[in-house]
Amino acid sequence: RNIHANGASMFFICLYLHIGRGLYYGSYLYKETWNTGIILLFITMATAFMGYVLPWGQMSFWGATVITNLLSAIPYVGTTMVQWIWGGFSVDNATLTRFFTFHFLLPFLIFALMVLHLMFLHETGSNNPTGLASNNDKVPFHPYFTYKDLLGASVMITATLSLALFSPLLLGDPENFTQANPLVTPPHIKPEWYFLFAYAILRSIPNKLGGVLALVMSIAILFIIPLTHNTPQRT
Repeated sequence: RNIHANGASMFFICLYLHIGRGLYYGSYLYKETWNTGIILLFITMATAFMGYVLPWGQMSFWGATVITNLLSAIPYVGTTMVQWIWGGFSVDNATLTRFFTFHFLLPFLIFALMVLHLMFLHETGSNNPTGLASNNDKVPFHPYFTYKDLLGASVMITATLSLALFSPLLLGDPENFTQANPLVTPPHIKPEWYFLFAYAILRSIPNKLGGVLALVMSIAILFIIPLTHNTPQRT
């Protein structure tokens, strides 16, 4: 359980570094690869959120209540959508069952999209720090990049195991060790660190619908980035 919980944090570290690398290297110009990656980001964030609810602690319960309530800001259909997700009129056992089901099934969709993402990548190839595509000075993938990838994987596995074994609660919230209680609201409802950017956006915009739109656009804007590139060099 500790490996699973801390593995989510390590996964998002790799994910955000991967996005940063793609922005720096100009990989967004490979539109199919880039767009499938953004879709993967959305689905991964949804999977992580639903997984965070499953321990059914105070922070899990109230986080689910706050975030799902945001959908009620959608005109006309928002309230109906929220009640459908809840399976009733509040976050309850039906909600937990649905979140568990989706948390189990979505990784299969993530895997399928990851295969598609890699297929597009192999059609175009990866970019490099110079931003210039060239057929000169190429090296074989094996053994050079094999060893490089093995080193990176070893570092991440070691870091994950170290967190899980020696400091499993470092990235968690102590409030979540208290059993969910609908009658007691925690003084500060905050998400895991990898969702703090979304939390900051929602807190900074007083209008509910405006906050939801800003939150979605903070990620969806990645779709627009390729349109802003107007130089021959990729980086």
